[in-house]
Amino acid sequence: MKFIMGQLVYILGRRQERNVKTLIKFLLLLVAMIILYSVLFHFLMMLENREFSWITGFYWTLTVMSTLGFGDITFASDLGRLFVMVVLLSGIILLLIMLPFTFIQFFYAPWLEAQTRARAPRELPEDMKGHVILTNYDPITMNLIDRLRQYQYEYVIITEDIHKVLDLIDLGYKVVAGELGDPETYRRLRAQNASLVVANSNDMMNTNIAFTVREIFKEVPIASNADLDDSVDILQLAGSTYVFQFMKLLGRSLSRRVLRTSARANVIGSIDSLLITEAPAMRTSLVGKTLRLRETTGITVVGVWERGTFENSTAETVINSTTVLLLAGSAEQLKRYDEHFGGYQKSSAPVLVLGGGRVGRAAAEALEEGGIDYRIIEKNKRLIKDDRYVYGSAADISILTQAGIKEAPSVIITTHDDPTNIYLTIYCRRLRPDIQIISRATLDRSISKLHTAGADLVMSYASLAANTILNLLKPDDVLMLAEGLNVFRVGVHASLVGKSLAESRIRMQTDCSVIAINQDGKMVINPDPAVCFCENDELIMIGAHDAEKRFFKMYSEGINPKSSDKRRPDRKSPLQIRR
Repeated sequence: MKFIMGQLVYILGRRQERNVKTLIKFLLLLVAMIILYSVLFHFLMMLENREFSWITGFYWTLTVMSTLGFGDITFASDLGRLFVMVVLLSGIILLLIMLPFTFIQFFYAPWLEAQTRARAPRELPEDMKGHVILTNYDPITMNLIDRLRQYQYEYVIITEDIHKVLDLIDLGYKVVAGELGDPETYRRLRAQNASLVVANSNDMMNTNIAFTVREIFKEVPIASNADLDDSVDILQLAGSTYVFQFMKLLGRSLSRRVLRTSARANVIGSIDSLLITEAPAMRTSLVGKTLRLRETTGITVVGVWERGTFENSTAETVINSTTVLLLAGSAEQLKRYDEHFGGYQKSSAPVLVLGGGRVGRAAAEALEEGGIDYRIIEKNKRLIKDDRYVYGSAADISILTQAGIKEAPSVIITTHDDPTNIYLTIYCRRLRPDIQIISRATLDRSISKLHTAGADLVMSYASLAANTILNLLKPDDVLMLAEGLNVFRVGVHASLVGKSLAESRIRMQTDCSVIAINQDGKMVINPDPAVCFCENDELIMIGAHDAEKRFFKMYSEGINPKSSDKRRPDRKSPLQIRR
């Protein structure tokens, strides 16, 4: 009954009042013509000295107008036959053409729309708390939802398009229908109890969302994305708690992965006193040897990169010239590593940046800050700024040669089109088999393609943004080292208490490695396999995305809440990523 009433309210509402009036007018016109034709029928029959009842007159009019024409009543005069043709033609137009379309447009379509709207949810339960409100469905949202599900956060997507709401519901997402600029939408979504509102549309819409939410709820955190530099201050004034420029973050993250002019370890992240670093093995004494660094430096090799593929390392893993080591240790251990293996090779060749858009410019700025020369290849003249820009297409070998492809140590591919990035990756790899290729991916499905094409490292815009947002919900918890590789914090599972690191078999079962243990505020870096887990310990772990999922699936329950609660406002050393 409630469903039917909802449909009737929609059909008879103010928005549909004009449609209903139009339909009624058409039906009245149709009835008037039927009556008129019936009267004329009687008049013309009287001219032929024939009489019929009024019911017969209506019967004849409807059969002729509907083109049934039983033929049991016919005219003998030419005037009568001319009248029959007029009735027939008008019946074809009114009954067979206009009536169906009018009925569909002004009654049936609104009824279907009402039925569709009745199926689309418009509010959340009154007791909903701690959820994340997402205001746009895009690759960032898709990636973030996967992460929210993994960490057991409730979420909801707001969409104005009713049909899109139903499509997303069919795909298994939690969606509600609502207008992004309507305060009532956020009241129905219990925004006052939300953990976060994510505004991830264009700058104007994000400003509207932030201002609307902040106008009615003063405390709810709002995270917004800004495409333009000028929009950062505006979004903050509108009420955004956090404002990110994900394009810039991506560009700086890509540039951070460029192999420096030395083999020294490059710090890419930190957790308290634990440093996460990368070190290229090329042109060092490590090439051809196995991973036995702990005895000489105390540092732990938690994994290696081979042409963009992360592999868990063992003491017997052989280091190649293309290997990039992922190291974890203290500042002192890192210093000892650099003294043993971090030789310096001077190189004046610039790094190539393919694409001078927002990501490319951000990458260039980060390279300049690091004292690394660069050249940007850009085919849009409006984006050319100085002599470090090379005008032309990156698919043109003469342009690449002019920019320095033959001497460049690295190339960063930053276009927003994944097929173009794949094309340029294959092209650069063929021209320079030994060059380091770092590429951007817009969609996650392109990551494996780019690696196969020859990219040494791929970073996804969606993953970077999703992990940045997730870190707001779980501060100190998640650090994205590269596409699909994360460092994360977690409390000790009840089944592991009292066991040693070796006995836990965590790495063997999940492919995640324990790189540090926080015991009563003291960070034990690279713990000995004989170290036992205590109840309130906190584990610092590293693993690929699939390995992280396996860990949480295996240890989804029984984790000590005291050690796994990362929303502590007094933590002074949050998990940081260098961008």
